[in-house]
Amino acid sequence: MEAEAYRGYCLQSVAAAYDIVLITGEEPSWETPYLRDCVVVPDPTDQAALSAAGRALADRYDLAGVFTWTEWYLVPVARLARQLGLPTTVPEAMQACRNKATSRALFARHGVPSAASVSVRTPAEAEAAAERIGYPVVLKPAAHAASIGVIRADTPEQLTAAFAFADQAAGLGLESTSVLVEEYLDGPEVSAECVTYGGETTVVAVTRKTVSAPPYFEELAHSVDAADPLLDLVAPAARAAIHALGITDGVSHVEMRLVDGRPRLVEVNGRIAGDMIGHLVQLATGIDLPRAAADIACGRAPDLTPTRSSAAAIQLLYPDTSGTLLRLGFDGVSPRWLERVHFQHQVGDQLLLPADGGNMFTARIGYLITTAPTADLAQDRAQQAVRHLQVDVAPRTTDEPVPGGRPA
Repeated sequence: MEAEAYRGYCLQSVAAAYDIVLITGEEPSWETPYLRDCVVVPDPTDQAALSAAGRALADRYDLAGVFTWTEWYLVPVARLARQLGLPTTVPEAMQACRNKATSRALFARHGVPSAASVSVRTPAEAEAAAERIGYPVVLKPAAHAASIGVIRADTPEQLTAAFAFADQAAGLGLESTSVLVEEYLDGPEVSAECVTYGGETTVVAVTRKTVSAPPYFEELAHSVDAADPLLDLVAPAARAAIHALGITDGVSHVEMRLVDGRPRLVEVNGRIAGDMIGHLVQLATGIDLPRAAADIACGRAPDLTPTRSSAAAIQLLYPDTSGTLLRLGFDGVSPRWLERVHFQHQVGDQLLLPADGGNMFTARIGYLITTAPTADLAQDRAQQAVRHLQVDVAPRTTDEPVPGGRPA
């Protein structure tokens, strides 16, 4: 299951220190060895159902804390924690993280460098906003994640299709169904991995990102270096953004771009980063972000002492074309620096790239993780490992059905 492939390390880490009672959307499988108890709620975003499950567990156990690393559950889980009298950042702050229009307004109010942004509902409003901001612009759902529905438009001629692309994803939003038209921030993309406890934020690592060529923003690779010189540059902006949103406790993934060498905020995710970035942080620094998140949820100060000074990288694997996966394998040896290789599709699966209407869940084949003394070497090793992949895809015909995709 993909939840295990991308979040298994989180559950394993927390279970090493705490008894876990889980509220989940489906019957547990791989999670079972880590659990003391479980309640299945078909839709954990249903606040009434989630709260009832939480109260049922509170009746059976002396709960110390509650938290989530799932983007879609941030607001309901914060409300649940408050209902149970457990430590939490206030739900309103989580709501501000989930609604990027609210985030932009708070960044502006607190003087956090960000991007010009306008919330729109129609193609005409999008066109007017783009004219005011100036091309190129980025269109994105106000309340989504994983770069789904995010697209760049360089001209008015591209704007109509770009709006339709973003609007389709925006319709799935829980906190907002609006589309944002934003200034394009031209520069390298990075993120700051942050831990906030009692209102004090520590930036424990910087993640450097590789994204796909325009018009999409698919994330292709990440690297973390314990000795990254960007840490001192991005930390003040990350702390300012977290403060502006009102986050007082928890782990955050703060995305930004370096424009003319200065950080400009993209968004704040009020949870541990996806794409195994938390695992990269531990490989590079020894800092355990899932354990830190659990400690904070229980009102305990996290241990953020680095025990390593190394680097790690993840290469996210995509096909060159949409179509049917005919062959998938890895024919190389496994040196010690190749930490893992994971495939999330199998032969016979239909793959669909964003250009053909897909997303990371329909397109990504898997990932591989490498380690090294420096990020540059870790990335070089990742490319070396990629050359040993065996991937064949039969190009998709236009009459083939579109596969679905939903975040784990």
